[in-house]
Amino acid sequence: MDSLITAAGRALSAGDPLGALKRVALREDPPALALRGIAMAQLGDFGRARRLLRRAGQAFGPKEAVARARCVVAEAEVALASRDLGWPERLLDGALATLRSRGDEANAAHARHLQLRRLVLIGRLDEAEPGLAGFVPDRLHPALRTAHELMVAGIAIRRLRAAAARAALARAGEAAREAAIPALTAEVETALQALASPAARRVAEGRDSALSLDQVEALLMSDALLVDGLRRLVRHGDRTVSLARRPVLFALARALGEAWPGGVSRDGLVRLAFGGRQADESHRARLRVEIGRLRAELRPLAEVIATRSGFALRPRHGAPIIVLAPLVEERHAAVLALLCDGELWSTSALALALGASQRTVQRALETLSAEGKAEPLGFGRSRRWTVPPAAGTATPLLLPSALPGV
Repeated sequence: MDSLITAAGRALSAGDPLGALKRVALREDPPALALRGIAMAQLGDFGRARRLLRRAGQAFGPKEAVARARCVVAEAEVALASRDLGWPERLLDGALATLRSRGDEANAAHARHLQLRRLVLIGRLDEAEPGLAGFVPDRLHPALRTAHELMVAGIAIRRLRAAAARAALARAGEAAREAAIPALTAEVETALQALASPAARRVAEGRDSALSLDQVEALLMSDALLVDGLRRLVRHGDRTVSLARRPVLFALARALGEAWPGGVSRDGLVRLAFGGRQADESHRARLRVEIGRLRAELRPLAEVIATRSGFALRPRHGAPIIVLAPLVEERHAAVLALLCDGELWSTSALALALGASQRTVQRALETLSAEGKAEPLGFGRSRRWTVPPAAGTATPLLLPSALPGV
């Protein structure tokens, strides 16, 4: 093995990309191109990193299948870091199969983790969680074990399991210290800060207060009738009524929940649910129809009763009503939450993560940009979006979740 290549590889493993470049920066052979690509990725130049890795993969001969597969895995990791979520999955699948068949278990595990990280990013938790369970963390390299535990923590946060998330981050911290890579340690510390930050707001009896993830979890286990504005559902104990696809009904339920133990006037409900300034006969007729639908949906949990001036919500089991509201009340809060993860996002990646059309995402970004809440970098197809340095904190509960009724 070339001594310079070996030394550059060790420098990259220790998180020293400049040390690696000093050894291979002027070389054009395939191993040097691959190491230069990884070094540029660690320095944040993802475009150049992908070009170098692609050149390296093409330069390796047909008998060097393992080396070519490793280049594919490295390029997939760079694509994921640059939020190119539309990167061809079949290429990574093929590389994973090659690495497994040739006995390179360490890089095969890395490739599988990249597949799972992509699933977590786009909210397909039901597919990612069983895949993670198939790994034995103690057998992984410390750097890969750190990434593994960060994924476990990310899923736990989205599942509203604070204790499990905290335990996973503690294990991630131990693995990062063992790996001795400063960037990994910083990533774990950032995740711990996010876990300690407020995650949602509680609205009850006219009072509004911020909640940590632990408090949100405790609230879900309480005896209260919960109007959950994070997942657009109403729940009491084990019984859940999802209104995620019924925005008007949820708007009415939330308004009535925030007013409990009082009620809301008909004019007030019209303004909140339909956007009308004053209730005319057409608004009143529509309100009666929607209230009837809401009664039918909430019948197992609560009763919607008519008052002299409007309507009120009454739990069937005498439980208090609490509204769980997003920390950031923003029309495009989901887009803003993804941008706040610190990476640069393309519109196509945002659309894939949110399950929306690319044009819808573009309109949201234009609105956020006009309000100074998002900013573009680059031009044309290379344009990426992020938040300005002084942007507000976004709750991880706003990130995509495959389980709207957890």
